[in-house]
Amino acid sequence: MGIIDESHVVVQPLHNEWYDGKVAAIDMLRLDLVHPVVSGNKWYKLRLNMKHAVESGFKNIVTFGGGYSNHLIATAFTAKMFGLRSVGIVRGKYPVLTPTLVACKEQGMELIFVSQEDYNNNPDSYRGEWAEKLVAHFDEIFIIPEGGANEWGRAGAGLIDRFVDHGYTQVAVSVGTGTTFIGLRNKIGLQQQLLGFVPMKQGTYLNGYIKEHIVAGADANWQLFDAWHFGGFGKWDNELIRFMNDFYRINHIPLDIVYTSKMMYGVRQMLDRYFFTKEDRVLCIHTGGLQGNTSVQSMLTF
Repeated sequence: MGIIDESHVVVQPLHNEWYDGKVAAIDMLRLDLVHPVVSGNKWYKLRLNMKHAVESGFKNIVTFGGGYSNHLIATAFTAKMFGLRSVGIVRGKYPVLTPTLVACKEQGMELIFVSQEDYNNNPDSYRGEWAEKLVAHFDEIFIIPEGGANEWGRAGAGLIDRFVDHGYTQVAVSVGTGTTFIGLRNKIGLQQQLLGFVPMKQGTYLNGYIKEHIVAGADANWQLFDAWHFGGFGKWDNELIRFMNDFYRINHIPLDIVYTSKMMYGVRQMLDRYFFTKEDRVLCIHTGGLQGNTSVQSMLTF
């Protein structure tokens, strides 16, 4: 059973030029450096899921995602590392496989394609009869929800706490399923404000789901923001591309087009609107996913 070496993870200070002295400091937790494939928070959401699957005698991991899903490729790689087979139920039809799906197949993942409509009609697909029928040709299956959104994923995400110094007044993180956000809120100091940046329209619908899974006594001092979605999940424009290039020029940190770029754009806007005080120390968590930049690589300077 393999365990990824976390020694590459660093906390990197951002250059003062970027935040104009409007706070005492902004640092970035470089979880993108954990591993080139299982990057960022994906490793933390998957590691305890895989451990549970092995210890419980499961042989096959089944999970879900789109054609450019960081979660799918991370699951394919991690399952192989733990000696498990993997099956990916993919939203949408792809006559030509995306680079992400090609990489999944290279890691031994079997892909099953379903229509977007069929997928949307089964919101609890990861635990319903629908999914079980799709993978009926496999025995001893363990189904991991999209984004690792289960108890093992949340507990694994809580392990990121080891990198979060108690001196930070705010901790910022991107929010997809809410799994990492919940794991962090359950573990970091309650005096630390947790800021979640949702990259889709009306993303604050996740408030209710998050509240359901925060442990007793930890449901305080957190907030979600969905103002910087750039048109919706996976959407972007030239302004966001310019922002990513400028951020890299100043800080030498690559951002991904789906999650961390929108988070850092939001942080920059909040700095300009004096959301923070000059005494605040902010930690921004880089959740990886740089493989998602493939479609815009020609426009990026890194």
